[in-house]
Amino acid sequence: MRIKEIRVYSKILPVRGGAYRMASASVEHLDSTIVEIDAGNGLSGWGETCPIGPVYQPHHTLGARAALQELAPALIGSEVGSVREIYRRMDGALSGHGYAKAAIEIAVHDLLGKELGVPVSTLLGGALTDKVPSYYSTIVGEPGETARIALEKAREGYPRLQIKIGGRSIEQDIETIHKVWEAVGFLAKLVVDGNRGLTVANAITVDRMCASIPFVFEQPCNTLEEIASLKGRMTRPVYLDENTEDLNAVLRAVSSGIADGFGFKVTRLGGLSKMITARDICTIRSLPHSCDDAWGGDIIAAACVHLASTVEPRRFEGAWIAQEYISGNFDSQNPVVIRDGFISVPNRPGLGIVPDRGVFGEPIAIFGG
Repeated sequence: MRIKEIRVYSKILPVRGGAYRMASASVEHLDSTIVEIDAGNGLSGWGETCPIGPVYQPHHTLGARAALQELAPALIGSEVGSVREIYRRMDGALSGHGYAKAAIEIAVHDLLGKELGVPVSTLLGGALTDKVPSYYSTIVGEPGETARIALEKAREGYPRLQIKIGGRSIEQDIETIHKVWEAVGFLAKLVVDGNRGLTVANAITVDRMCASIPFVFEQPCNTLEEIASLKGRMTRPVYLDENTEDLNAVLRAVSSGIADGFGFKVTRLGGLSKMITARDICTIRSLPHSCDDAWGGDIIAAACVHLASTVEPRRFEGAWIAQEYISGNFDSQNPVVIRDGFISVPNRPGLGIVPDRGVFGEPIAIFGG
């Protein structure tokens, strides 16, 4: 089975209910890049990459599409039997840009799973469960409203809540954490996510002023050096998210002992094959982590859930998908959805979802054919 044609689509995903606000960015809609790989035998594989704006990470929509212009021609005619060989060809065509390569790599996993008649989770080592816990992420908002939403989501069954702070006064951040704790208590595990928005001094202040509240601190500061300086000065675990831009960063964080866990993004690390390496490193060092992505629809959601199902449950921190924040699904018959705080693992071949005909409109680029 060989790659006959690669088609690229654009799909606008409006944010339901208003802007999604973080310490470093505020977005009202996302432009997702969809990749379809056609094998010419009646089978197609689907991939997706959807950076959350141009400042959250050094990834952006136009960058992904420019990278695909370099990558796709080099893959036409390639045999699909080896994901590693496809990745080797991509690295030979373009240095870096793992978030664009991830869209192709996910599509190859989908296509290979369909050809073999197995779910993608089988290709990643095998599912350990038929449903995975999700978590809900609040925006940077007014303290009382954030607490109200957190309690609502805890009662819906979410086992983990991520409370975003940063980009405003430290007093508001501290008030938010206290109000959420007063409302939720032990109904759900709490994670406070700074999205790189705090100084070292403010991170330590938040830690001290909320000393009686049990939570994990995720990516409070911008750089690995700042995170390293917090070691021994914090009373709670510190997880890395945005700093894990590639596997080298993961290895550096693990070997130096500055990360107590991770918030992993599939496309940021370069795709599912890179993620299983990160997963296995965390297994060796008994480090908890999540399986997420920045944004996107059913395609990237399915990829995250398949991967999540292969993680040992006691080390798993949840799978975040954007379903709560967008309207509609790519696959109306078998959508990837959160129910009572959990997501069922698709059990059909490949990713287990097939986008509805015409849902993406006409391709914005076609290679091969």
